[in-house]
Amino acid sequence: MLINRGLNGDSIANDALLAHACERLLRLTRKMFHAYPSLRRWEQTDDVFQNSMLRLHDALAAKQVTSVRHFFNLAGVQIRRELIDLGRHHYGPQGAAKKHHTDHQPSDNQDGALYDQADEPEDLTSWSEFHAEVENLPEDEREVVNLLYYEGLSQSEAAQVLGLSLSTIKRRWHTTRLKICEAMTSERTE
Repeated sequence: MLINRGLNGDSIANDALLAHACERLLRLTRKMFHAYPSLRRWEQTDDVFQNSMLRLHDALAAKQVTSVRHFFNLAGVQIRRELIDLGRHHYGPQGAAKKHHTDHQPSDNQDGALYDQADEPEDLTSWSEFHAEVENLPEDEREVVNLLYYEGLSQSEAAQVLGLSLSTIKRRWHTTRLKICEAMTSERTE
């Protein structure tokens, strides 16, 4: 296991771990950008990927990864933070994107959907709110979102990483999706 070798001071293992993370983060960045054409107007996939990798590199330098679970959580946090920052930058009070219109093209990509396509955030502001809601989840629910949504693992892979049963992962996934949808719906009605 690369993480165990890295803990023992093997720099080649750390490099291999980062290479593995690069491939996964690039796939996830492309997948997420496909569903949000308004963000693609302002950013390139490779730029978001590079920023997420820089964040992950800094996080790995600051923290010693102790397990696969810890690594996936750390990587998920870095993706989420980059997406939140992009939303704030482009659609915040001084954001240039607030003054422009981008036609929204519905996505036919259902892989890793946290909720039905009809409930997908319609603009980058809602998307940023979604990621902020994920950040506010309890740790056990946030871990499930990190693994299934941000990292793209299957439910059985996530169960193995977390050391939980498949039924527990399914239950947490269902509960978490409902919690996020309810929180976003209540914010829109306030």
